[in-house]
Amino acid sequence: MRRTSKLTRVAVGVASIALAATACGGTSSDSDSGSDGSGDTKGLAIAYDIGGKGDQSFNDAAYAGLQKAQKEFGYKTADIEPTEGETDADKEQRLSSLAKQGYNPVIGVGFAYGPAMEAVAKKYPKTTFGIVDSVVEGENVASLVFAEQEASYLAGVAAAKATKSNIVGFVGGVDVPLIHKFEAGYKQGVQDTNPKVKVLSQYLTQTAEEGGFSSPDKGKAAAEGQIEKGSDVEYAAAGLSGQGVIEAASKAKVWAIGVDSDQYKQAALANYKNSILTSALKDVGGAVYTLAKSVEDGKPLTGVQTFDLKVNGVGLAESNPEMAKIAGLTDAVAKAKEGIIDGSIKVKTE
Repeated sequence: MRRTSKLTRVAVGVASIALAATACGGTSSDSDSGSDGSGDTKGLAIAYDIGGKGDQSFNDAAYAGLQKAQKEFGYKTADIEPTEGETDADKEQRLSSLAKQGYNPVIGVGFAYGPAMEAVAKKYPKTTFGIVDSVVEGENVASLVFAEQEASYLAGVAAAKATKSNIVGFVGGVDVPLIHKFEAGYKQGVQDTNPKVKVLSQYLTQTAEEGGFSSPDKGKAAAEGQIEKGSDVEYAAAGLSGQGVIEAASKAKVWAIGVDSDQYKQAALANYKNSILTSALKDVGGAVYTLAKSVEDGKPLTGVQTFDLKVNGVGLAESNPEMAKIAGLTDAVAKAKEGIIDGSIKVKTE
């Protein structure tokens, strides 16, 4: 039976930062004997999702959480990149290697790690595992899930206030239920704010293996197509592909809305920052750090851990001062946030 724990922590904000390449080396040989997790100075390890470190979004947010844990707890950490075209068996080997080496906790960044984690967690019962964006059954597994639809609703409110053409765009990386949550919240936020605004939606690929989360060129082409149809605000939930959306918006001198991390602050996107109105935030770094701290404190979290607006697990960035210059935007976002938290606004996930 799944054990579901409610978060009681004060939400931890972990700022995304510009990153240097410090990935840990490959995986060691397989073993199904199980590890006692007794590495004396080894702590948090993360295995990246498609796009890897340097996506200025989802994976980089996880790395920021790892860095915070490393600095605070003073232990050895590891972060490992995915490989192109890898299988569930490859992911299983990666997670097994980290657990065997004594890292604890071991976190798979992204729903694609679900099948592998379910298998590996049983082999290493003394290791705490975490998975971002998916629910995996297991007595030693923490499922770190987010209310992406709530942050996206706020992004939709901002888009509806910022548009002059009454046409805005949404670009999803892969046509999967997780990204549907982003689209659903965004559309609802737009339409609740101004029913006259039309939302253009497009998914880049049907599967992650086709590059929907890792192809800036695909994101750029999709955004350009929507902009040609009149969109003057582009929101992307597409990982690394979102950089192409932001580039296209900047070139066309329309607004872009970032995702997961505060992309206005990302050094790699500095050339486009003036076009990044805001970002729908998802505190992946905070979730990663929270799980690491629970293990360090000897009280490892397990079960479903939900990060929503109530605990500042999601939100909307306010870094760009231009937001405050758009009539009614700041007040509308604040009102919407209050409504979601008090339950008067129910945000859809489909």
